[in-house]
Amino acid sequence: MDGRLAIIGIGRMGEALLGGLLRTGALTPAQVVCTDVRAERCHEIEAAHGVAAHADNRAAVADADVVLLAVKPQSLATVLSGFGDSLHAGQTVISIVAGITTAWIEDQLPDGVPVVRVMPNTPALVDEGMSIVAGGRNADGGDLALAEELLSAVGQVVRLPEDQVDAATAISGSGPAYLFLLAESLMEAGVHLGLSREVATRLVEQTLLGSATLLRDAEEHPALLREAVTSPGGVTAAALARFESAALRAVVLEAVAAARDRAGELGGG
Repeated sequence: MDGRLAIIGIGRMGEALLGGLLRTGALTPAQVVCTDVRAERCHEIEAAHGVAAHADNRAAVADADVVLLAVKPQSLATVLSGFGDSLHAGQTVISIVAGITTAWIEDQLPDGVPVVRVMPNTPALVDEGMSIVAGGRNADGGDLALAEELLSAVGQVVRLPEDQVDAATAISGSGPAYLFLLAESLMEAGVHLGLSREVATRLVEQTLLGSATLLRDAEEHPALLREAVTSPGGVTAAALARFESAALRAVVLEAVAAARDRAGELGGG
């Protein structure tokens, strides 16, 4: 990206993206300005990343080519009321604000301003994120490609129509929490069975990491990978039988559907 980026509301996810962009050389510190209402947060960002940071949103977006909205959903209306009218069609607005549709944001901005909605997830903090990208009515292929370029600095990117974003959010956006719950449960099971917490934690962390890597690289359906670990009448089969008797698959489907529905409610869908 040759232009300038303004990150409005430099929280954890905004900082994760900033760090990835700078580490990969996609942007230099001189191309970025960040804003936050807290002076101490601005000083922290300046010291950590060498970028400009202040509290004046309107000044930050004045010469920005891309405006990244990274504030909390409940703050977005107030934030946009302070500078939204100064944006123009030559800029690209990228929103990582959870649950807010492109149509809602477009209604707060001048006609013609392109808006791209992005749903990242927390593994972006370690450059292993999964981001969903969807364009609004004014966003063209160039705007979507730009968003994909920026988000690829912290992981992988998939482009979807916006009516599929809530479903994707329920998988990748919320998915880390599901896996963390599984990890927590496995660790507690290990302690219950007599392992030290340190050993149980190490076993679970490496098992999840290795399994995820195998799932990604093996190019086989997860059912085949599961079968490769499962001997008839063996140890793994005993555990899997309990999962099946507890209707694990049905519970996962119901839980993910509930997350999708809640995402739609929060976004007014």
